[in-house]
Amino acid sequence: MNEIRTVHTTALRHLRRLHTGKVRDIYEIDAGHMLIVTTDRLSAFDVVLPDPIPHKGHVLTEISEFWFRHTTNIVPNQLTTVSLDTLPLDPDERAMLEGRAIIVKRLKALPIEAVVRGYLIGSGWKDYQRTGTVCGIALPKGLQLAERLPQPLFTPASKAPAGQHDENISFADVEALVGPTLAAQVRDTSLALYDFAAAHARQRGIIIADTKFEFGVDEAGRLVLIDEVLTPDSSRFWPADTYRVGISPPSFDKQFVRDYLETLDWDKKAPGPSLPPEIITKTSEKYREALTRLTGPRS
Repeated sequence: MNEIRTVHTTALRHLRRLHTGKVRDIYEIDAGHMLIVTTDRLSAFDVVLPDPIPHKGHVLTEISEFWFRHTTNIVPNQLTTVSLDTLPLDPDERAMLEGRAIIVKRLKALPIEAVVRGYLIGSGWKDYQRTGTVCGIALPKGLQLAERLPQPLFTPASKAPAGQHDENISFADVEALVGPTLAAQVRDTSLALYDFAAAHARQRGIIIADTKFEFGVDEAGRLVLIDEVLTPDSSRFWPADTYRVGISPPSFDKQFVRDYLETLDWDKKAPGPSLPPEIITKTSEKYREALTRLTGPRS
């Protein structure tokens, strides 16, 4: 991965932009297909920062494609066989998109985040300390920070508008949003994906503490895995060799950025501050390490 050109924003000349997310730009191809471009943008505390992270878009794209290919026996996904060569792109655009863009099916996205937690950390740990539960699910007493849960938990969330936090919702809320049958399918599929991925990652020295999936449905109402899958942006990855119960393990993601931002006099509102070169470099290295560990030969 020698490419060092970074991409913070895109503006394709011959395709209509449908959506700009924190990291991804989505363009219309036709009634059945979209182009998803994964930029090198990085968000922290729900604010997109001004500095791109080298290689980040390529890493996220490659990791997602890896998991999409390896989970088709669990659930269909958004990938297509349509080539970028078929699109009306100028040469500079084609070069920019190489390795960071995929053509996917246009599907009806479900209005939920399908979160699976395997370890007690983050908002789950705060919830447990306060109530003895995680998202309303009762847990045994005496669990410690970062401890493995007795079994993975499905803890869905609602999709919040840009700049706001997703909010945890109950399974009954999911049933009300998408219907009992589809709700159960989302839950069971999410847990199956997590179990498969956690076992694969553990063999390669990574603990997947938690992750979130997104799903859509096709015209026949069939559940389809969409967006990104099991990346450092959508998951909490820990190095297995340094994992200890009772402490918050380091992560293969934007930990360096978050730690740095916590030292600043910044109100965590846009615009975000610029990052020092060493923070950008360390963050880029962590993303690339996650890719190598997950998709490379078993160590």
